[in-house]
Parts: sequence; structure tokens; C-alpha cells
Amino acid sequence: MTHLYETARALVAPGKGILAADESDGTIKKRFDSIGVESTEENRRAYRDLLFTTEGAEEFISGVILYDETIRQSSADGTPFARLLESKGIVPGIKVDKGAKPLALTEGETITEGLDGLRGRLEEYRGLGARFAKWRATYSIGPGKPSEYCVWTNAHALARYAALCQEAGLVPIVEPEVLMDGRHTLEEASKATGRVLQAVYVELHDQRVDLRGTLLKPNMVLSGYEAPVRAGVREVAEATLECFYRHVPAAVPGIVFLSGGQSDEDATAHLNAMNQTGPHPWELSFSYGRALQAPALKAWGGDAANLTDAQQAYLHRAKLNGAARFGRYSEDMEREAVAA
Repeated sequence: MTHLYETARALVAPGKGILAADESDGTIKKRFDSIGVESTEENRRAYRDLLFTTEGAEEFISGVILYDETIRQSSADGTPFARLLESKGIVPGIKVDKGAKPLALTEGETITEGLDGLRGRLEEYRGLGARFAKWRATYSIGPGKPSEYCVWTNAHALARYAALCQEAGLVPIVEPEVLMDGRHTLEEASKATGRVLQAVYVELHDQRVDLRGTLLKPNMVLSGYEAPVRAGVREVAEATLECFYRHVPAAVPGIVFLSGGQSDEDATAHLNAMNQTGPHPWELSFSYGRALQAPALKAWGGDAANLTDAQQAYLHRAKLNGAARFGRYSEDMEREAVAA
């Protein structure tokens, strides 16, 4: 297990976080549609190549989560993406779940599928260069939601996935995401998140998962996006930390928060506020997708002539989140970017 501990710690190295570049075909199509670019295999490869070849990103990015298609692709010079990332000191990882599907006999709740054949797929991904994996479960907040049924069935699946990862020599990133859509209060978000986390760690323990070789990728505790009154940055940081101190064991090396629909600036500010109050039992880091990529995607626009501008936009966003890892981010840094 020693190599798992080392990989987990490397992924939450000080000042660094994870780029989630594991968008499914459907999700990346939506992103490309927003900039008027056709979602072809070559366009997807070129866009990921842009991100992965950004000079200096390794100062702030410790790992990259890849999609099945992406881990099989190569850079323009023929270097497989996993090998390219490794050459920069960035750990390659892989999304292995098959997506959230309707949970039988519920109204509007989901269960994540993908356990069938997972042992063989993990072995293949390890051969392709992956050193960690990710599995996402989703939960909604509302009347009677998340149900105990949804909470525990997803916790069981997350733990089964994590055990198989460790057997295969991969660090499992466990991602229970309580969705922040809706009108719920900060307190309701905290309660739902706490219930989910408690179940996840019971199941991980029961299924013999060594927490020292895992990472947690959760939501922050936020007011619902449609709530009439939304909590501020400091309130979010305090509520999130209180919830995690109650439910996440200190043996976990790091918590790599997802952005979950927050704006780029909010995701960075919330992480920064939490790190300003440390030290904490775990490293508090990031595993952002859109919140790291949005400026780069817009700057690129599908045009190779915009490569440098797009890479600079990505690098700047990564740098701001790297600063937030130390609690050193400020809004002035955002204005500096606009002025530049």
C-alpha cells in the first residue's frame, strides 16, 4: 500500500490540485456547443492537448483525470497523453464509472453504475498509465431527499469501487456529490452532506479500504443556487469545515473539492477561505473541471491560432487556485488578469 499513500500525497501536494478533464462525450459536446465548435474526436484531442502541453501548469496541477477516449489519445507529436503528463510530473488518472442512472423505485434519485467488469478495466487502465481513478455518485436535496435508500446504495457502490481500485494498485478518488441545485438553505445542505459522508465512511471501513490510500472529492456546503438568500464566502467556508470535521476521518490525506456549478471566482474564493483557517487534518485542495477550463475554452474557440491565449488563460486560473491552497488568493488577482 506504500505506493498508494505516496500517490495520494502527491495529488494533494502543497500549492497544487487536480484538473478534471474527464468530461463524457455528452458533456464535452455541450462545452463545445457553447463556443460553436463541433465535438469531433480530433477537436477533443486537440483541446486536451492544449491543456496538457501548457508550460508551467505543473507548478499548480498535480494530477489530471482522463476519460476513456482521452487516455488512449496522444499529443500532436505522438506522445501518449498519460506519458506526456508523467514527463511533467503530473499524475494521470481515469474516470471509471458509467454514469448516474435512475435508482429503481425512487422518484428522481440516482445510482451510479459501472461495477460490472470494473476489475478488468482497472487492470487495463493501469497498463495505459493511470495511477488513480474516480467514481462519482450524485444526490439531490429536496422533500425526502436524499433518501436513506439512495444514500446507502451509493455509499456501498463507492466502497466497492474503492476496494477494487486499491486491489489494482490505483488510488481511488471517492466522489459523493450532493447537488446544490434548488432553494435549500445552508443548514439543509450541511445536513444532507453530513448524512452522505457518514454512510460513505461506514461502507469504506466495512469493505476494508485503507483510507490513507484514498482521496475524497466532495461538494462544498452551499445554499441552493435558487435560494432567495445565499450564504457568503466566509459562511460557506465555516459550514463546510464544520461538516467535514464531523464526518471525515483524519486518516484521509486530502479533500479535493469539486466546483459543482460555482463560478470560477466563487470556487477559488471558497477554497481560499477554508485554507486561511488551517492547519486542518487533511490537505484542502481542488479537483475542478469547468472552473479551471472555462476561460481557456472561450479563448481557444476551436482555432489553433488562439493556442497561446488559451494556454495563458488556463495557466492563470490554475495559478489562482494554487494560491488558494495557501489562503493567499485575493480578488485583486482576478482584476489583474482582466487588466493584463
